[in-house]
Amino acid sequence: MVKSSKKTFQTGTVKKIIKIKASKDKVWRKISNIAGLPEWAVDVKSTKFLSKKKRDVGAIRLITFSDGNKIEEHIVAWKNKEYFTYIATEGLPLRAYVATISIKSKSKKLVELTWKSYLNSEKMTETQFLEFLAFMGIFYETSLENLKEILER
Repeated sequence: MVKSSKKTFQTGTVKKIIKIKASKDKVWRKISNIAGLPEWAVDVKSTKFLSKKKRDVGAIRLITFSDGNKIEEHIVAWKNKEYFTYIATEGLPLRAYVATISIKSKSKKLVELTWKSYLNSEKMTETQFLEFLAFMGIFYETSLENLKEILER
């Protein structure tokens, strides 16, 4: 199969799931602190609030990565101790980026965390987009491994 080198809008999803041996409350406390990303997300240098709101729908954060790239994200859905959904409004080579981080109890001390996103790119080749999806997948996976390590201490 020959991959097209024509630049078009590309659509895809990234989904990573991890099991963490910790209580649901402990996991939720960590992930719902939306400015706490530098503690566990890979290559995140800093996160600051651009809104008065610190949690729930309407909270806005600005993430600065080690390479200097900045991404602005807005919380658009929130169900306490279950999930939150955010959109990136700038900083990515995308027209749309919507992600949800959700948690489910598997037992008293075991939680399944899912980080899933939908992406729609600016015009790029299929190869460029597949490389971007792979990069996002590695970012999610490595960040979740860090999170698991911190929470299971």
